[in-house]
Amino acid sequence: MDSTLNLLICAVLGYLLGSVPFAVIVSRAFRLADPRSFGSGNPGATNVLRSGSKAAAALTLIGDAAKGWLAMFIASRVGAGDTAIGVAGLAAFLGHVFPFTLGFKGGKGVATALGVLLGFSGALAGLTAAVWFSVVVITRYSSLAALAAAAAAPFLTAWLLHRTETTVVVALMCAVLIYRHQSNIRKLLAGTESRIGGKKR
Repeated sequence: MDSTLNLLICAVLGYLLGSVPFAVIVSRAFRLADPRSFGSGNPGATNVLRSGSKAAAALTLIGDAAKGWLAMFIASRVGAGDTAIGVAGLAAFLGHVFPFTLGFKGGKGVATALGVLLGFSGALAGLTAAVWFSVVVITRYSSLAALAAAAAAPFLTAWLLHRTETTVVVALMCAVLIYRHQSNIRKLLAGTESRIGGKKR
C-alpha cells in the first residue's frame, strides 16, 4: 500500500509535469501567436492548429500526451504502487487543465488524458482513441468526439482493467474534462459549434 508521502510526492510530480505549457512553448519556438490570443483561447493542440502550423500542433499534441504518460512512468520507476501511479497521472491531467504557469487557466485536457490512459493500458488508450476517431469521422466535431470518449473511458477502464481505484481515477479525470467542455456543449446544442475543416462560426 502506498504511503501518504508517496501519494503526495507523486501528486506534486504529476502536477509540475502537467503544468508545462507545451502549446505556448511550441508556439513561441515556431514564432507563432500565443494560442491564448486567438480562436478559442485554449492553450491546446486544436487551437495551435488554427495558427496554420500542423507541425506545431502535432508537437503540442505529443507533448501534452507525454506529460500524462511520463508522470506515471516516473512514478512506476521509483517503486510507487498502483494507487500512487494513478494519482501521478490524475495530477498531471489537473496540472494541464489548471497550470500554475498560466495562472491556472490551461487546456481542456484531451491529449493529456489520453497519455494517462496510455499509462494505465495501451489497449485502454487505443479503444478510447478509437471512440474519439469514430465520432470525428462521422460528425467532424472534435468537441463531441472528446465528450464521447470521456463518457466511454470509465466503462472501458472497468471492463479492461477490473481495478476500482483505476476506474475512479479515470472517472474523475473524465468528469473534469467534460466540465471543461461546457462551452462546447452549449454550442453543440445551439448548432453553432465549428466542425473540423469547416469555417468557424
